[in-house]
Amino acid sequence: MMDLRIKASAGRFLSLGVSLMSRMISPPSNHRLSRCRLRVARVRSKVNMWRRNGLNTSTICVPGIRSGSSKHQLLGQLGKSGQYADKSASDKMPLNSFVCFFAMRLISILNNCHHFPGFVNESAKMYVESKSIEIDMRARVGSKPVCSCCHRPGPTYDHLGVRRFEFIPFWGFVVFLIYRMRRVDCRSCGVKVEEVPWGCGKHQMTTAYVLFLAHWARKLSWKETALSFRTSWDKVCQAVEVVVQWGLAHRTLGPIQAIGVDEIQYSKGHKYLTLVYQIDAGCTRLLWIGKERTVETFEQFFDMIGTDLTGKIEFVCSDMWKPYLRVIRERCGNALNILDRFHIVAKMNDAVDNVRAAESRKLAQGGFEPVLTKTRWCVLKRNQNLTGKQRIRLRDLLQYNLQTVRAYLLKEQFQHFWNYDSPTWAGKFLDEWTSVVMRSRIEPMKKFARTLRNHRELILNYFRAKKQFSSGVIEGLNNKVKVTMRKSYGFRTFRITEIALYHGLGKLPEPEMAHRFY
Repeated sequence: MMDLRIKASAGRFLSLGVSLMSRMISPPSNHRLSRCRLRVARVRSKVNMWRRNGLNTSTICVPGIRSGSSKHQLLGQLGKSGQYADKSASDKMPLNSFVCFFAMRLISILNNCHHFPGFVNESAKMYVESKSIEIDMRARVGSKPVCSCCHRPGPTYDHLGVRRFEFIPFWGFVVFLIYRMRRVDCRSCGVKVEEVPWGCGKHQMTTAYVLFLAHWARKLSWKETALSFRTSWDKVCQAVEVVVQWGLAHRTLGPIQAIGVDEIQYSKGHKYLTLVYQIDAGCTRLLWIGKERTVETFEQFFDMIGTDLTGKIEFVCSDMWKPYLRVIRERCGNALNILDRFHIVAKMNDAVDNVRAAESRKLAQGGFEPVLTKTRWCVLKRNQNLTGKQRIRLRDLLQYNLQTVRAYLLKEQFQHFWNYDSPTWAGKFLDEWTSVVMRSRIEPMKKFARTLRNHRELILNYFRAKKQFSSGVIEGLNNKVKVTMRKSYGFRTFRITEIALYHGLGKLPEPEMAHRFY
């Protein structure tokens, strides 16, 4: 009879999901089994109560053994094995357990990475349908709000409505910080809205989210950034503008040794930008952007940096644009004005190409053999950059007595000018070469030689500067400017263009963060 009772009790325990594996040495008696049945009944009632209350605490009991576990272990057991739960409740447990676990872990992450003294991340709510998370924040008891004008703490006047601050997305969920703003009864400023450390003014985005968007907007186009993080183009533009304005206000111009100035077309209809770069050995960045390429535009740069920094500039690289040369001569007379080597070689190549094109048309009109057809790059490229077919074509072309051949030989002779180190010997070579060109009776080359004579001293400044500064850095930065505009297929207004170029090439400082999310 006793064996039947023991088997019936053991079967009841097995049906409840309770294992009989315990530390009992002797077989369980009737008294022991009744005591275990009472304990299991209590455990089931407590588990049901914990499930209704959100599973704040939990304990799993085994007959004969007292063991404790965290709520995450209980969630895993209830979600997977279904112990102490019926089938209908276990079907709903994975989503509820994920929500509780996700909310708790998100608050822990924020407390470790994005915590501010005086404020508490109280709770987190996740909305699966809208794919959003709302984190309720409150001021710590006893903390005083800070005035947004004088940045001093003061007593609380009253509370405003709830504000939503957009935070960095997390696992595809849009995150919002929910906070009820306080007003400060400031003695010096009056009643003002408090200043919160995670936001700036009336912006609806947190500072961390602004820096996050601005960081990715430097790598991607603004539209791609908006699509990647489920936001709008306007918010990306607003984030970049905030970062650029803060960087311009806190950047240090410092001592500037060398600058480079050049213009670039940014829109149709001959609309140009004046770009001024710092091209020191240890610092290369965009200093200033001006609209148009006039004298008044370039003078605004020297007004911005002041007379002290202007007097410390030693070298200025520019092209032969007359407004630039005039402003440099008047405002920065102590600096060496180095003419752009790239533009000098480009003007000479244009002269050679004009000779070739004019002579090719003349041969075609006279009915002669078109020996100059498809020879443009044969005479414009350097000898070491020619392909095999171009070398053969150039060798055949040099057998003719043409003006194009003589212009090509003069061009190749001028390349020795850049090999000099002494300004004196470079000047003698330049004088002899221009004299030879003036007697060549080739009008485009004679025009180029007159240009070199008019800017002789500025060209020789390249050798006086020990060849330390050239236009190569400027042309490389101009290429980055073109890539920035081409990446977004251009910008419609000058203001947006200015913000994008400062953000990409200005090397501006950014606000300090306790944790960078990128």
